[in-house]
Formats: sequence, C-alpha cells, structure tokens
Amino acid sequence: MRFDELPTPCYVVDEALLEKNLKILSGVMERTGAKIILAQKAFSMTAMYPLIGEYLAGTTASGLYEARLGHEEMGKENHVFAPAYREDEIDEIISICDHIIFNSFSQLERFKDKALQAGKKVGLRINPECSTQDGHEIYDPCSPGSRFGVTSADFHSDLLEGISGLHFHTLCQQNSDDLETTLHAVEEKFGEWLPQMEWINFGGGHHITREDYDIPRLEACIKRMQETYGLEVYIEPGEAVALNAGYMITSVLDLHKNGIDIAILDTSATCHMPDVLEMPYRPPLLGSGEAGEKNYTYRLGGQTCLTGDVIGDYSFDEPLKSGDRLVFGDMAIYSMVKTNTFNGMPLPAIAIQHKDGDCKVVREFGYEEFKVRLA
Repeated sequence: MRFDELPTPCYVVDEALLEKNLKILSGVMERTGAKIILAQKAFSMTAMYPLIGEYLAGTTASGLYEARLGHEEMGKENHVFAPAYREDEIDEIISICDHIIFNSFSQLERFKDKALQAGKKVGLRINPECSTQDGHEIYDPCSPGSRFGVTSADFHSDLLEGISGLHFHTLCQQNSDDLETTLHAVEEKFGEWLPQMEWINFGGGHHITREDYDIPRLEACIKRMQETYGLEVYIEPGEAVALNAGYMITSVLDLHKNGIDIAILDTSATCHMPDVLEMPYRPPLLGSGEAGEKNYTYRLGGQTCLTGDVIGDYSFDEPLKSGDRLVFGDMAIYSMVKTNTFNGMPLPAIAIQHKDGDCKVVREFGYEEFKVRLA
C-alpha cells in the first residue's frame, strides 16, 4: 500500500524518520554513557518498540498500565513514577519495574521497604522550584502549588536511607540551556545530598532531536553531574523520540461558509489532536501557509458537535474541494496517546511507512471500540 492509498483518518509513523531520531539519541548515550529511556506517555506505539529497543535503554511509565506495556513489549530497563501509588497496584508495579520513583516522603515510608526487599532501586522526585517555561503553566511542574516533587523546604534528610537516586522533571519542549539553568537550581537546593546518591534522572521535555537543539550543552550537563558527583545519569524524553516522525492523513468532507470559508474534515481536534486545544498548538500542514499567506484561506474543523473543535486557519494555493486529502505533520507524539471517542468519533487507523516507502496499516478501529468504553 502506498501513502496515498491509506484510509482516512489515519496516523502514519515514518520508520526512517523515527530511526533518524533514535540515532541522535543513541549518539548522546554513546558519547556520554548516560541512559536514555522512552517516556511512554508521549509515544507508546508498540509496533515500533522493537526498533526503539535497538537504540534506547528502556522505558519509563506513569502508572501500572504503562509499566506493564514497557515490561511486556520492550523488556529492557523499566522505570516508573506516579504522584501516588495505589495499595492494590504497588506489588505488581514493583515486580515489573527496576526503578520505583516516589513523589513524597509519605509514599516512601509507605512502600519503600517493599521495593527494597524486592531488590529494586528507589528514587525520590524533587522539585527545584525553577520555572523555565513561558506561557504554558499547564505543563510546568514547578508552577506554584504544583503537586510534583518534594521542595527543599519539605526535604527530610533523615528519611533518605535506601534511596539511591533523585528525579526531577521541569521541562516541556525545551533546549539544553533550560536544563543547565535547572541543574544549577538542583545543586543549590539539593546539592548536599547528591554525593550520597548513585543516579539522577533529568526527566523529560528535552527536545534533543529538534534541529536547533544544543546537544553539546546537554552532554556537558551530563558529564558535569557524572564527574562532580559520580552519578549515573538518566534522561527520559518522549517527544524527542518521535518528534516530526508521524503524520495524520485526513479528508475534506464538506465546505461551508459563515463569514469565512470553512472545511469540515473527517478528523477532530478534540478527539484526535487534543493538544491543539490544550496547549494551544497549531500543527504543521503540508503544502499550506498561514491564514492569508496563500490565495485561499480556510478554517479547518472537525465533525463533532463541539463549537471549538477547530484545528486552525490555513491557506492554500488552490481552492479545497470535497475528497481532498490533507496531511498534518508531527502527529506521532501526544496525539495518538490522547485520542478519544467523544461524540462517537471513530479512532483513526494506525499505519507504518517503511523505509522503502511502502505503507502498512497495523491497526483499525470501529464501533466496538466506542461501545465497550462505557457500560
């Protein structure tokens, strides 16, 4: 099957582009000795796990189901962090994870001994209270009142026995200068305890595979923590693994006019690309321009009854017509994992584009996926 023969709507992951990202990440590992693991919350397409496993050290999870996925489908190092763990899930989590990272000292006191008795590495998430983001408080773990991590004011050094590592996650789609700033804050507030640790986890949000990313600065940050404190360094990007490696193919169903030209698509912002509404985020659309840049501007919207189910305003060289296929870029990360069936919208098919250009649909969805979600 060729690209233009795929059904719509359809997510397509480009194997060659994914491997290009993985080689960049693998290069960082080879030059520094750091370990990079996949944050499954951003990308968890298991059909690509064999390829990812060739390059990365493992996976990280945000709870039991992701932990099971990493354990069963990747089978390498398996880390987990959650703001709190459930009593009825913690035994299984401990049995399948190598690193168990706790969010508070109360959670540590409750479950640490179980993890240590099972021979697992125990970590604590810290909050360096160092916000480096601009305008995206919803994605800022260091924002005031954040529920993530222990601050220096609430740090109990007398409860550190058995803890072998510290974890922080403060970034979102950021460069290594922000990591450098964050590391200074980590050292300032938690530096006295770093020498007694074995490892440190820099969390995610590192856009390592973006063209303008400063990889030498990242590697300098890694080496400084290795050489100064003797720490093993982990990094757990999600977006960087599949950044710009996926597409969403959609079709124009109808054209409408209400002061502006409107195109109704067979995809949906709220169901298939929710970051468009949450972030907000304007996904790239191949062959299009900004509103007014090209001759014909359309507002692209979905099929649902939600008034705000709008992807954005795009312009084109030629008028759109029913049946036209549009291809959005950068649709592998935080889109596939967030899909939902609101309003009875079908989930998009999922396909792989292999290196030779051939495409294969690996998953299709129908009415049953909508029906079984609710009793």
